[in-house]
Amino acid sequence: GRTFEEAIQKAARMVKPSSMGLEASVEAGVALEEQLSKATNERLYAVQAALEQGMTVEQVHRHSRIDRWFLSKLHNIARLKAKARTLSLDALDYPNLKALKCAGFSDRQIASYTGSQEMIVRRKRQQLGLLPCVKQIDTLAAEFPAATNYLYMTYNGSENDVSAEDAGVMVLGCGAYCIGSSVEFDWCAVSCVRQLRAMGHPAVVINYNPETVSTDYDESDRLYFEELSLERVLDVYEFEQAAGVIVSVGGQIPNNLAKPLSQQGVHILGTAAEDIDRAEDRHRFSAMCDEIGVDQPLWRELTDATAARAFASEAGYPVLVRPSFVLSGAAMSVASTPEELDACLQNASEVSQDKPVVVSKFMLNAKEIEFDAVACRGRILNYAISEHVENAGVHSGDATLVLPAQKLYVQTIRRVKRIAGAVAEALNISGPFNLQLLAKDNYVKVIECNLRASRTFPFISKTFDMNFITLATKVMIEGTAKPYSISLLDYDYVAVKAPIFSFTRLRGADPTLGVEMASTGEVACFGRDVHEAFLQALEAANFKMPSKSSHILVSIAEDRVREHFAEGLELLLSMGYSVVATPGTHEFFSRRGHDIARLSKPPSTEEPSVLTWITEGKIDLVINIPEGTTRKDEITFGYRMRRAAVDFGASLVTNVKCALLLAEALSRHQDGPPLARPVEEYHQPALLGTMREEV
Repeated sequence: GRTFEEAIQKAARMVKPSSMGLEASVEAGVALEEQLSKATNERLYAVQAALEQGMTVEQVHRHSRIDRWFLSKLHNIARLKAKARTLSLDALDYPNLKALKCAGFSDRQIASYTGSQEMIVRRKRQQLGLLPCVKQIDTLAAEFPAATNYLYMTYNGSENDVSAEDAGVMVLGCGAYCIGSSVEFDWCAVSCVRQLRAMGHPAVVINYNPETVSTDYDESDRLYFEELSLERVLDVYEFEQAAGVIVSVGGQIPNNLAKPLSQQGVHILGTAAEDIDRAEDRHRFSAMCDEIGVDQPLWRELTDATAARAFASEAGYPVLVRPSFVLSGAAMSVASTPEELDACLQNASEVSQDKPVVVSKFMLNAKEIEFDAVACRGRILNYAISEHVENAGVHSGDATLVLPAQKLYVQTIRRVKRIAGAVAEALNISGPFNLQLLAKDNYVKVIECNLRASRTFPFISKTFDMNFITLATKVMIEGTAKPYSISLLDYDYVAVKAPIFSFTRLRGADPTLGVEMASTGEVACFGRDVHEAFLQALEAANFKMPSKSSHILVSIAEDRVREHFAEGLELLLSMGYSVVATPGTHEFFSRRGHDIARLSKPPSTEEPSVLTWITEGKIDLVINIPEGTTRKDEITFGYRMRRAAVDFGASLVTNVKCALLLAEALSRHQDGPPLARPVEEYHQPALLGTMREEV
């Protein structure tokens, strides 16, 4: 923007795509003065609340120590907002409306203040001739004319720095990096842009994250550092007279814009906006699956806690609460009791707002499967089937993925392909899509479908050495494409994708996994088998392998899971690792003849204790499986133990499937982790179908 007010309001919308702009917000139960004095990520909104409530700039400065210049600009926003609230839309003339737009107010904000609607405000603004100007960012300090491809829109200008060129194709980027939307979507956007330009189509990118490759000035023909909002995408679309918009390569934020953009006459390239909505809307998608005979867990769309409790009693706990149109499983949660269900519903309704919330039966001990594909007019061209190491219940972004899948029955794979084909045809998919499924005893059920590139598209593309986004772009632009030739029997290597977490930087966060995403990054490694690839991936994710001169702590909440891990414990002991356990786990394995030491845990003050050994660095690896327990003392101690492991540098495994695979991998590679090899070595055609022992 060209004023601070304009820029800060844009920034507020960029950080929170659901936000209208810089709107006041305070934390309930905490004094406003206290919120002003503490520098947190939410303080800006508390400052705005204070100014809107009548505090002076000097008073806010005294509490916050924020420079008065910035506070005076925020006070201007509060003053303009107060004035707008006193006017109707009819009373908003050109000067008043321009003042609001110059201060960064969105059409949606103005509509909310005047009791109108966003599109009505937009039409009035356009009728008054109030349009944003396109400006270049001056990268030459005004010494020479700027010619770089950095563009933005502002109402603080009188003319455009550039003119519309040939009708290009707009590509919407991923926005700010956050949990659930990171570099994997930028890779997808860049791959799409490069293919567009290779096909001779001018590429117009909208993205506001300077850390991305898509915001490099030479990657696209036009680059707008702008917010990914309905208003701004329409502004750019109309100015550029674009041929169409691709929403399916930037993650959930652009995908959510598909329907509102289409309703305003924007040409959505690829899968139709209506079909995207049918997949994103939990109720509509579940109803469609019932219509086409695709099996899914028992479900129901519910609007109140009473009906939800009745359904949970009928289906049996645990149940899964799933909001619609959300990023990274936000507010998705598993409830095991009526009290947990009430809390889950409240959280889901706040995140999903006016969109449906579906409650479904949660399947225990089921394997989760990812199906990533590119389709053309409802027919699948290429696909990749990967499996989660963890059982269902861990978000796909946090799961450890194996490709090609190593432990799926042939019949399960056939059913997955049959379901995916039926869904692709029913939704008439043209472009990338991701299907998530559950498999148990050869029965396969669908969980959800994302009609966009998923975060695993870079992973599958690099594993197969074939760019799925390039193929999808050809489909979306030309309506046809020749599929790649992929034969899994020719791949004599395995790729494993493992998550990276930032729990060490998140003070107090519980380092355990669930259906809402928590990881902040990921790595992928190749190996001759799954064990080699898994160890490589763990090392790349900064996982510290246990030393035989130290100890491994095992703490498992339930006998069923302890029995499951028995083979893993035997492998660790046979390799000479020193294993210690908490009282319940120690008693279980001691009864079965395993010689392991016992450590006490709170509330016992007996020594040696778990927390003492972790804090003194005597434990290299903590295997803590909290799965299944509902006892509050177990939950509380489990959290303290996991938190201590993270804070004092011990490696942590919280999933029994991962713990078993780690024990197996260590057993297969007792001489140490395998040496890393260049990825090109695995992709060499001459080595396909041969053993690599001699390499």
